[in-house]
Amino acid sequence: MTKRCGVADGDGMFVTVSLSAEAASAGTGSRFTFLDDQPRWTRSRPHPRVLTYAVSPTATVGGYLPPEAVRAAFRSAFARWARVIPVEFVETDYDHGKPDIMVGFYEGDHGDGSPFDGRYGELAHAYASEDGHIHFDAAEHWSVDVGGSDTDTGDSAVDLETVATHEIGHILGLGHSSSPEAIMYPYIDAMRRKVELSADDIDGVLLLYGSNPRFRHEQAREHHAPPRSVPSVSPGRSSWHAGSVSLVCIVLVMLVTLVK
Repeated sequence: MTKRCGVADGDGMFVTVSLSAEAASAGTGSRFTFLDDQPRWTRSRPHPRVLTYAVSPTATVGGYLPPEAVRAAFRSAFARWARVIPVEFVETDYDHGKPDIMVGFYEGDHGDGSPFDGRYGELAHAYASEDGHIHFDAAEHWSVDVGGSDTDTGDSAVDLETVATHEIGHILGLGHSSSPEAIMYPYIDAMRRKVELSADDIDGVLLLYGSNPRFRHEQAREHHAPPRSVPSVSPGRSSWHAGSVSLVCIVLVMLVTLVK
């Protein structure tokens, strides 16, 4: 089984936005991409930018993962990006004020126009906007310890931090990468933990936000070829204003079962 990430077009269809796994492995095509118009969080904030996020208190994931384990996975995922760029992610209460980014687990039709399809289907979707949301399908078997002591997951467990790190990349404005080593590569295997940002992920996000002064990336280049944009979707969903441009995009993580 392979997890696949893509972008829904205006008709709600799933669109693959990178090369096939075979072509990408051969080193052809582009690498990191941005969402259309290279959107990023640009509101007036102290330096570094401060973005708040909250995980729903009902995020127990079927009762087998306690809320604190879920929150810890997200803290770690946000911290990976914060080490690289001058953006500080601060966890806050879900019901206190209005967090910039809200994270929750839902099943089926959950009121956003993009119903989940149950286990082995769509894993999660992120609304890349200044009204940011990341939704995970509660029907999937999520794990915070793939390959470790979490032995009750079977061969279809999905590593929560792996998917969270990928979705946060979309929230920040990154599209997909054709580099198989990248967090933003749209293929994710079951029972695999993949949480370290690659040089490709870092190069892309540095172009959007610049560097955290404490971060050193020896492989970062001064000049890049213009990245290929990921297609946007129809405007009825969620918008992110970058200057005077309103960008609408929904990023989906899909689960594809390979039948041999």
